[in-house]
Amino acid sequence: MNLLYDSHCHLDASEFDPDRDAVLARARSAGVTRQLVPAVDRASWPAIRTLCAADPGLRPAYGLHPMFLDRHQPEDLDALAEWLARERPAAVGECGLDFFVEGLDPEAQRRYFRRQLELAREFDLPVVLHARRAVDEVIASLRRIGGLRGVVHSWSGSEEQARQLFGLGFHLGIGGPVTFERARRLRRTVATMPIEWLLLETDAPDQPDAAHRGERNEPARLPNVLAAVAALRGETPESVAAATAANAERLFG
Repeated sequence: MNLLYDSHCHLDASEFDPDRDAVLARARSAGVTRQLVPAVDRASWPAIRTLCAADPGLRPAYGLHPMFLDRHQPEDLDALAEWLARERPAAVGECGLDFFVEGLDPEAQRRYFRRQLELAREFDLPVVLHARRAVDEVIASLRRIGGLRGVVHSWSGSEEQARQLFGLGFHLGIGGPVTFERARRLRRTVATMPIEWLLLETDAPDQPDAAHRGERNEPARLPNVLAAVAALRGETPESVAAATAANAERLFG
């Protein structure tokens, strides 16, 4: 069995409330022994801390997601600094920019994003990034702040943007979308990118693979992503699993 690291799973989400223990058991049975659990708002931090403290295979990340802008207050950034200092999580995030969803104030997004990047640099932590229709601006922000590392999860950008991110020390998180044949640009990138910058993820409960379209996603489905990535690269699932798990361990500690 391949030992896999799900580098992005919202295991704290309410969709898992009825059967979270069973979800974790299925993940372990599928070889998914480690997971990063990123936050979306301040209210989620305590539950994620409790969840991760109860299972050595789970690591927390604390941040403020751009899609939940209406839940954030400026003082949450000060609270985040306190949490990072006290808790020493695996990463800062999920944070970033989203210019796809209507009604999200771009300037407010930028203020929260910039400060979270500064905190990641101050605390020497990787960042877990959301970048939807905003990859170029995210790259510019990373260059401006400097001294950062991390992952752009649910990658959907161009091959040139990917190369720029590798040069900045950033990984690409690859999940369910790579299993869809119509995702040609994504599949080209995955087929040829340096494996040292590749991470596997589910983004559960969202973004299920092609075989489970429309269903709740869960970390036990990560082997489906692995199989697609290995086939695209012409490599064995065992080698891809080992390399991506090592990448995640190196990034998140």
